[in-house]
Amino acid sequence: MHEYSIAYDLYATARTAAHEHKATKVKKISVEVGKMAMVNPDQVVFLFDTIKDEDPLFRQAVLECREVSPKTKCPCGYAGDEIYICPICGALPELVRGREIVVTNVEIEVED
Repeated sequence: MHEYSIAYDLYATARTAAHEHKATKVKKISVEVGKMAMVNPDQVVFLFDTIKDEDPLFRQAVLECREVSPKTKCPCGYAGDEIYICPICGALPELVRGREIVVTNVEIEVED
């Protein structure tokens, strides 16, 4: 169940950012999850909610996962979303996007 370690890493990343900016509250963490990352975003959100329960800084935090479609390229010049067979030459295209899990934004509150 690698979703737990991913959820924990997202929590830890957001917590580090919150502490660096002296946050009083974490409101939202936005994440892009590649469809080829082999991760269930709903499970990650569920596990994140379980992990954050113990931390008052995250009490009302929301994890927002957005799935990202894969993008590929082929030495023949093809660039697109075909992941198994290049429609131009029939080769296996290289996956250039779609496996990553990236924190794109951490929304926090700070004291004035």
